[in-house]
Order: sequence, then structure tokens, then C-alpha cells
Amino acid sequence: MRYLLTGEQMKNVDQYTIQTIGMPSLVLMERAAMAVAREAEARIRKGDHVWALCGTGNNGADGVAAARMLALKGHSVTVIIVGEPGRGTREFHVQREIAERLDMAVVEWKDFLPGRCDLVIDGIFGVGLSREVTGEYREVMESVKEASPKCVVAVDIPSGIHSGTGQIMGTALKADVTVTFGYEKLGSVLFPGREYCGRVVVEDIGFPSVSLKKAEPFAWTYEEEDLARFPKRMMRSNKGTFGRVLLIAGCSGMSGAAYLAGLAAYRAGAGLVKILTVEKNREILQQQLPEAIVSSYDPKEILHSNKKPITFEKGGPKSSGGAEKGFGCGQDGCGFKDEEPWVGEEVSCSQSWEERMERECAWADVIVLGPGLGQEAYVRLLVKSVLTSAYVPIVLDADGLNAIAAWPRLEQYYTENIVITPHLGEMARLTGKSVSQIQETIVETAVEYSGRYGIVCVLKDAATAAANRDGQCYVNTSGNSCMAKAGSGDVLAGTIAGLLAQGMEPFEGAVLGVYVHGLAGDRYREKNGENGMLARELAEEIGRIRQEK
Repeated sequence: MRYLLTGEQMKNVDQYTIQTIGMPSLVLMERAAMAVAREAEARIRKGDHVWALCGTGNNGADGVAAARMLALKGHSVTVIIVGEPGRGTREFHVQREIAERLDMAVVEWKDFLPGRCDLVIDGIFGVGLSREVTGEYREVMESVKEASPKCVVAVDIPSGIHSGTGQIMGTALKADVTVTFGYEKLGSVLFPGREYCGRVVVEDIGFPSVSLKKAEPFAWTYEEEDLARFPKRMMRSNKGTFGRVLLIAGCSGMSGAAYLAGLAAYRAGAGLVKILTVEKNREILQQQLPEAIVSSYDPKEILHSNKKPITFEKGGPKSSGGAEKGFGCGQDGCGFKDEEPWVGEEVSCSQSWEERMERECAWADVIVLGPGLGQEAYVRLLVKSVLTSAYVPIVLDADGLNAIAAWPRLEQYYTENIVITPHLGEMARLTGKSVSQIQETIVETAVEYSGRYGIVCVLKDAATAAANRDGQCYVNTSGNSCMAKAGSGDVLAGTIAGLLAQGMEPFEGAVLGVYVHGLAGDRYREKNGENGMLARELAEEIGRIRQEK
């Protein structure tokens, strides 16, 4: 497990260490500078020239100290001061005075005449940057880009990257390696910040572990050692020991979503999978996944015995167009028309359907609801019947979420056992935010939605955020672009369900499922490259990872 802190949280850790514990800031600074100098020197060849771009805060002071260490080893280094020196911190002035007493080349940017540059130490901004880069700072950064150095070593975080969100604050320098201190920064694992950090080196410079309490609540991510969190397999066991997954998925022509989620649940370790799907999918799923129980239904069953009037609204549930009356009995001519979304709030499921759903839900240890269900009129009632009948964890995915977005009243049936797994588009429909807004605030969006409804929210993106109702947030660092394929989300839903079926708590299983899902993509790319993976191969890779523990 690796902790991920925002700039504000890191400041709290730093202040506690210096002011309460009593460790001198210059001691911490020297340790930080040694780490930066070590990474820089490993990339310098004889005759190379180094620019140390240093702001006037403590990040810049780190850069001046690192430049001094390189100069003392005989390297050609110029310290370039960016900003108003008179506003510098105490530590900055100490480090600058040391450098000048050693007759190092120290110059302010306004007096600097750019020449050849082979390596840049980027110490302009640290983790405290909170506004867009403008003026002299932007000029410096653009000049560095034009100089095209062979390598950039960033101090703590690349200048121009927001330490909490990973967003580019107007402009940013792209680093080849980022040396960060104490704990990894949240902005270095979120996009686009992750692309700007290069290889991240986390250096222990002396922050005591007790100081981490000043940063709570904080985010974290998993590493391969966390595979030990997999549920253990008992020798004396049977298929029921490892849990029963009820998978409610697949409309006509969408059997693949049900197959992939079921396969993934088995590969993650579940003991038994039952797929509840439309009758048209039954035969093909029995062939695709013979290990699963397949139970089918006709969508008309849901309203078959209901004789109440149904209101249809042409053009969809949000249209202001004309309406027509009908009866939801499931018989020809009753008005139950799949092509016209049903919006009548007075109508409920048939009694026989509700009784069936109670039996199905009682059988399960965990339910997956939504992959490939489609967006026909009956899906809304299907989702409602599951949410009101189940007393076990529910992984709510894909069209299950689309039904809730279309009929927000369904949110009242959320319970603490629910794990939702929306991608950005689905989350936009759930929240009313734009996709770009969510991308810029992915952690905050996941935490806010989770806290509002008391559920687990797995918000899928290149860096997926999984939030719990108590404010905890996991940010995933496994996975790659080879996973951007149809069916990958179905595999994730099934993986999480498989772990929950084995007794993991909703948040715990969701987090491990997200990590393993991404790790499977990484393992596949290592062996086969990043272009040709199929979702079922991702599920098989999850099975191989599961075998390791």
C-alpha cells in the first residue's frame, strides 16, 4: 500500500514534523536535495550542463541545495532564480547564500542568457501551487521547453501540476523523473499529472509515521504485495463455501456482457454463478459458460398480471410530447410497448415477478445488476424490484445505473451494501456534471457521491477512484490502455462480485477488484503487447493472478 497525499495534507505533515516533533527544516531539506542530486547525477554525462530552475520557496531551496551538491562533484551547474528573491523563505536565503559563498553560478532569470542545456532540475513550484501559471513563471517554463533538455528531474512534483488533482495549471514542465518526499502526491497518479511525472521516486527524508495522522483522511493505492488480501481458500469446502453470485444481465443480443461478468466472477474465486437473463440468451449462455446456472425470463412477465393504466411518453421520459394510455398486462394491444419508455409512477411489478425476485435474491450472496440489460421500458422496474428485494451486496453497473439516471427516484433504494461502478459518461448522467468536470475532480466526485448516499462508488477512468461512505478513497495505479476494449467493465463488475461472494466487505472487495483488474491488464501487455487484448483474456489473466495467492 502506498499513501497519496495532496499538497495541503503534505504541508500539515511537514509542519507537524518541524514544529511539534522538532526536526529542523534544513535537515529535511538536505536529505531531499541529496535524493534529487543522486537522480540527476545518474543522468549526467561528462561535459553536460545543468540548469537548476529554482523558485523562492522551499521547493526552490531544495533545488539550490541539489545544484550545490552536483557542483561540488565537478558538474557544470547554473542556478537560475525565478520569482522575486526578496519574498523568499528563510530556507531559500540560507541555501542561496551557501551557493554564492562557494562561487557557484547563481543568476536571476531576468539577467540570464540561455545557452545549451542538457539537464534541468525543476524546482520552480512545489506542492502548494493553486492558481494558473502566468507572467515570468510561464515565460521561464516555455523557454525550457524550447531548450529541449535531454532530461528533466522534478523536485517533489513537476512545476505547473496541481498536487491534489493532477491538472495542468495553465502550463507545466514534463519530467523524466520526479523525486518526491515522504509520500507520493495524489496529483502524480491522477491524469494528466501522471503523464508529466515520468518515473516517480519516493524518498524517505525523515517524516515520522505519527505525522501521517495530520493528513487524514488521505487516499492510497495498492501494490503487488497487496495481493495477499485475497480471501483464503479453505481445504474443507464446497462450491457454496466460496459464495453464490446472481448475475442479472443481458438483453436480447447482449449475452456477451453476462458471459464476461460471469466468467470473471468464477476466475476471481466465486463458487457458483447464476445468470438471470432474457429467454433469447439462455441457449447461447449455456454454451458459452456451462459452469453457470442460467435462468431466463420474458420481460412481459414483469407487468403480466398488472391491470393498472400505464402512461407512455413519446420521445423518452424527459420529453414534453403527447402521452397515450395503455395497460401493463403484457398482452398484445395492452400498450406495453418496448419502443416507448414507460414513465408511469403508479405502476409496480406484478406480484408473481416480485415473488420470483425475492426468491432469486434470497439465493444469492452477492448480486451483479446491469451489464448489457439495455434501456427498454421494463428495465426500470427490474432494477427497482432487485433494489427492494435484496439484502446482500449489489454491484450496480452499466444499464442498471442508466436506469437510475433516467429515474432518479430509484436512488432512495440505495443501501450501504451497494457498490456502483460508473464510467465517466454514466457518472455524468447520475450527477448532471459534464465529463470534463468529472475528469478534473474525479476523487472529489467519487467521494461526494459515495458520502451523499452511503454507498461505495467506483468511478472508472484511466486512474479509477473508489470511494467509501466515510470519506476513504483508493486511487488505482494499475492498468493501461490495452484495457480500453468493449467488455472490460463487465469483467470488473464480475471480479468485484467474485470477491464479495467470498466474504470481503463491499469497499474492501471493490478496491481489490479494481487493482487486480488493472494488474491483469498490465500482465497481459507484458506478454502480448497493448493492442490486441480481448475482454475474456482479461478475465483469464485475473484467474492466473488469483492462482498466485
